[in-house]
Amino acid sequence: EVQLVESGGGLVQAGGSLRLSCAASGFSYDDYAIGWFRQAPGRDYETVSCILSSSDGSTYYLDSVQGRFTISSDNAKNTVYLQMKNLKPEDTAVYYCAAGPGIPHSGTYYCPTWYGMDYRGKGTLVTVSS
Repeated sequence: EVQLVESGGGLVQAGGSLRLSCAASGFSYDDYAIGWFRQAPGRDYETVSCILSSSDGSTYYLDSVQGRFTISSDNAKNTVYLQMKNLKPEDTAVYYCAAGPGIPHSGTYYCPTWYGMDYRGKGTLVTVSS
């Protein structure tokens, strides 16, 4: 059974930090891109960060989190992390991890959008108070 289980969410004050974890099982972890997505109330899913584990481990970050969030993977544990620092109230959302095949384009790979992912977790809530 394929599972993606997120953990690490919670309530934090602005400027604080959290580390999210995504434990994957039941599929070939190395063959997929693993992404972190978020959905704030009334808004669509947003790609926060993504790591292309199957190719060169390249990463993607949403502009608004660049320099504050860091994605990493521990392949031995089949776990992907999202370290979030200097959190802002606008980061408040449910955070999900998802896995899907990287999209080849012009010699590199890109992460699918939320809707293009094959597997998705149930999410963990991050609330940042001002």
